Amino acid sequence: MKKLETSRRKFIQKSALTASSFTIGSLGISNNSFPLEATQNKLPREVWIAGISQMGLQAQNPTDMVDQVINLVKEVSIYQPDIICLPEVFPTSNVEEKPKLSDRMDLSVKVLEQFSALAKQLKSYIICTVHTFEGSKAYNAAVLFDREGNRLGEYRKIHLTIDEIKAGLTPGPLRPPVFQTDFGKIGIQICYDIEWDESWALLREQGAEIVFWPSAFAGGQMVNTKAWRHKYVVVSSTRKNTSKICDITGETIAQTGIWDKHYFCASVNLEKVFLHTWPYVMHFDEIRKKYGRKVRITNYHEEEWSIIESLSPEVLVADIMKEFGLKTLEQHIHDADLAQIKARKG
Repeated sequence: MKKLETSRRKFIQKSALTASSFTIGSLGISNNSFPLEATQNKLPREVWIAGISQMGLQAQNPTDMVDQVINLVKEVSIYQPDIICLPEVFPTSNVEEKPKLSDRMDLSVKVLEQFSALAKQLKSYIICTVHTFEGSKAYNAAVLFDREGNRLGEYRKIHLTIDEIKAGLTPGPLRPPVFQTDFGKIGIQICYDIEWDESWALLREQGAEIVFWPSAFAGGQMVNTKAWRHKYVVVSSTRKNTSKICDITGETIAQTGIWDKHYFCASVNLEKVFLHTWPYVMHFDEIRKKYGRKVRITNYHEEEWSIIESLSPEVLVADIMKEFGLKTLEQHIHDADLAQIKARKG
């Protein structure tokens, strides 16, 4: 991992100083982005996430749109994101010349080849959402490339709109996959999937810590709600309005907006745990006294949520939980369910 981080750092620094045709001064850096120096001493489970928005982008044809998105990815790459998410079927969105579904296979193959090469060049995971094809079936799908440009997997949109079905698309399998990356397990949902909760819950059951949501629309508070409801980070990348990162509490970490239209890049810390405040709050003073600045405890007083977060590579949250006999909110609720079932039986 250290070797990988070193190679990534050298590559980005070299690109920024020589090969790149753009500089920090020319990018119009947003308040949601962080300078290069901020990534030099990452925590063990600190993940830098970038999302692209098509807000205001227009093109004559898919090729022109893909070129615009590639340029945005190259711009945001100066922040060394670990993973970059693109909007839902972006090559054929906001374009005047829309090819028929039956004519999109060659386009998708070309686009996937381009972003596979880009993932390898930037040493970043990339989620590329296009129409994919298998036999006689077509899907609205998100393809995940790893840092070497290898195709790690594919998620196929489960909940299609009626118009998509009429156009010839097939819904994906009801059980969504999770993908193992070098920073943790991730899941993907697409646009209309947000109106159903079952697949989001299945991703959590399978251990997803970040769920990406390429979409045609922004989703608003629904995106924040999915995050706190399932206790994982949710990242949206949309065609219009706001794209954002929501932490496990549902709070927005970074987002696009009027002045930052086309991308965001920010970090999340996955070395944290979500607890029911009571009764574990009785141990918080002990934890603070022992670990000091190495640990941050945040209490949400009205919800009675608490977050314990490690700020040091020397401290693992799992060790703190074991040392002080703490339980995650999920385990706390599970144990309450079992006690209630036993009590009902008398």
